[in-house]
Amino acid sequence: MEALRKWVQAVWFFLANGFWGFPVSQNIYKGPLKVICSPGLNCYSCPASTTYCPIGSLQQLLLSIRFSLQNGHYYFGTFVVGSMGLLGATFGRFVCGWACPFGLFQELLHKIPSVKYSIPKKLNWFKYGFLALFVVILPLVLVDQFSLGEPWFCKYICPAGTLEAGIPMVLLQPGLKKTIGWLYLNKMMILVIFIFWSVVASRPFCRTTCPLGAFYSLFNRYRLIKLKFNEENCTQCKACHSVCPMEIRFNETPDSGECISCMKCMTQACNYDAISLEIGGYSLPNRILTSGKKAGQTLT
Repeated sequence: MEALRKWVQAVWFFLANGFWGFPVSQNIYKGPLKVICSPGLNCYSCPASTTYCPIGSLQQLLLSIRFSLQNGHYYFGTFVVGSMGLLGATFGRFVCGWACPFGLFQELLHKIPSVKYSIPKKLNWFKYGFLALFVVILPLVLVDQFSLGEPWFCKYICPAGTLEAGIPMVLLQPGLKKTIGWLYLNKMMILVIFIFWSVVASRPFCRTTCPLGAFYSLFNRYRLIKLKFNEENCTQCKACHSVCPMEIRFNETPDSGECISCMKCMTQACNYDAISLEIGGYSLPNRILTSGKKAGQTLT
């Protein structure tokens, strides 16, 4: 199952970044596919991107809402908000575990041999602050003389944007090097911090900073596709604790907002059918998803 998940992550990466003519065009793709919402965090300005980033689009909606209202344009962003809501209600943070390019990037970094550390659970709450402050409040409140705000998270923080757009665009358009200043260097520093942090800790950006992960987590308890805990089958062996990349104790908090549904707890740890995949209230037979588990596997 883990090998399948990696293939799905790779496929989603290439689907969201399918414009490989950018070395010739030396610019970002602006074709008809750009109206499609990427499920995961994927920068609009990445030269290979064929989709838009949900968080970036939400900021663009909010930063221009005053300007639009003052000019008699009553746009409420139903397409943007509706797309995010539909993805959240259907998958929740399943998206983070299966369809986010930056999530895959962090997982690959974590495979580098090193001492590994836990992330304090209190830091998990920070991402909700980033969602509220940098994605919603600041773009709405801090506006210029034209009643336009700024995309605060994309502009000042997002390391995915730096990796996917900031660095490639400078390489494609050398003239942009003249415009490099403190803002670019600050975002490079943020990216470097998360790169090193990802080596020693599992998915630190997802767990502490990502506003999209925070948004999807609001749906985790009620999403259409989720992992279900079968309490009557649980032996309290706690094997699920050690394999979770988000450091969740699934048998204690099965509806945790941190769960990315990677299924490691179900396919690599639990031997007692205490965890199953539920789709629309119907639980799939575990033998379908755990057929690759080694026979005679024991728990420690």
